[in-house]
Amino acid sequence: MILRASSTCLLLLLCLLSATASFGQKIKKRQIKKIITGSVVNEDHFTGFALYDLDKNKMIFEQDAHKYFTPASNTKILTLYTCLNMLGDSIPGLRYIERSDSLIFWGTGDPALLHTTLKSIKVYELLKNSRKKLFYAAGNYSGNFYGRGWPYGDYDAYYQAEISALPLQNNVAILSADDQGELRISPSYLKIYLKQDPSFRPDEYTVSRDLNSNVFRYPAGKAPRGFKQEIPWKTSDELTLAMLADTLKRPLGMLKMTMPDSARTLYSASSDSVYRRLMLPSDNFIAEQLLLVCSSTLPGPLSTQQVIRYSKEKFMKDLPDEPQWADGSGLSRQNLFTPATMIALLRKLREKVGDEQRLFDMMPAGGLTGTLRTAYKTDNGKPFVWAKTGSLSNVHNQSGYLITRKGKRLIYSYMNNNYTRPTAEIRAEMVRVMTGIHNRY
Repeated sequence: MILRASSTCLLLLLCLLSATASFGQKIKKRQIKKIITGSVVNEDHFTGFALYDLDKNKMIFEQDAHKYFTPASNTKILTLYTCLNMLGDSIPGLRYIERSDSLIFWGTGDPALLHTTLKSIKVYELLKNSRKKLFYAAGNYSGNFYGRGWPYGDYDAYYQAEISALPLQNNVAILSADDQGELRISPSYLKIYLKQDPSFRPDEYTVSRDLNSNVFRYPAGKAPRGFKQEIPWKTSDELTLAMLADTLKRPLGMLKMTMPDSARTLYSASSDSVYRRLMLPSDNFIAEQLLLVCSSTLPGPLSTQQVIRYSKEKFMKDLPDEPQWADGSGLSRQNLFTPATMIALLRKLREKVGDEQRLFDMMPAGGLTGTLRTAYKTDNGKPFVWAKTGSLSNVHNQSGYLITRKGKRLIYSYMNNNYTRPTAEIRAEMVRVMTGIHNRY
């Protein structure tokens, strides 16, 4: 009798513990609301937040989730999703035809050609090894060298490389000091544009490029040990031709010619390697050029705006709030998205990729890789956040995926606009909130 009663009590206790554990795992709207609205940091600027439960396929909590925010580099999520829908497992690197003794080629916008990190050489090898005369068919890009709404004041900033049909080596010059303190520039062809200017006396040793030309001015004296600076060069078809000819060590001609439908496609780098470069360090150059690559699969000249319209119509018609989408990278403040739309896009992105590990490999992982490497701490060596950051002055956002300690799979979008406090405080608050959700649930 006593044994039977003890067994009954034990069974009741186990049921109670199981119910308590189950109750503890449930994420309640009011709990998340308290975390977000109770934040002192969130009080002095515009904050949009949305948290979605992937396992239950429902929104847990929203705050101003249908209001529009400047997304900054969260825009790259739209670019990535477009690429996954329009490109295969390799990037189209070149379109070309062979006629008689000539090889005529058109750019696709491929960012991988002689890229300093991706190091794709398939296009280079085709052109280098061809026994035919080479002709570059220029003029198949219909847009500006800048994206819509880009600030011209940042023309010499490393993150604002110009857009072109046939980019080379990131479209960015790398300046550095040799062991003797002499200034070097790569690509070496640009050395002809280096000009020492004794009247140029910056507070710190630096190089400045003219707004409308490729004159790179540097001050008198030796460059300091370890000096390094990256400056975009002023693109033109003529410069592209000259630099490519210098690299190939063979003559190149240029002509104007409409690309025939019969033009063949040469593929270059693996798509996933380019997508990782797009997302992890948040590479603006890669983002803009990838939209041109997508455009190369459509009829007509390369056009960022054409492919944006196409993608919105074909792949994003079902978003809760139509995105105002201006460029591929997020440099433009004309981009405006809502947190609810970011949640929907991240759901669509996950479904499109299919393989969760492949998806997470493309995203910055908190505490390990990319723009989140130093933001989060891992949980016993394992990341729990995979998200795209987005930063401009007075703008800092995160949108991505989170796995809690109890295994709940969530999507979140946390957008902060128009703050005046240091960005480090905004970032720390987002990390505190998302880490707290991970630890609690």
